[in-house]
Amino acid sequence: MQEVTLVVRHKVGLHARPAAMFVSTAKQFKSDILVGKGDMEVNAKSILSILTLAVNQGTVITVKANGEDEEKAVKVLQQLVETNFGEPL
Repeated sequence: MQEVTLVVRHKVGLHARPAAMFVSTAKQFKSDILVGKGDMEVNAKSILSILTLAVNQGTVITVKANGEDEEKAVKVLQQLVETNFGEPL
């Protein structure tokens, strides 16, 4: 299992477009991927699950992947978050 802890810096957090980008990216991988905030963990491939986390700007999240492409999945999702979903900070 691969895991990384990240800070979401996008002004709307993981809502609307950033959430859709995150889910779309997660769906490209065969591994099971979870996103956690506090004590909650949800399926990273479900937009509704991601939205229930209510991730705002500055929130710390954990991304976990388990499966044949887990390392690449975590790396790509980490890059997506760290590059602010392609938008300037």
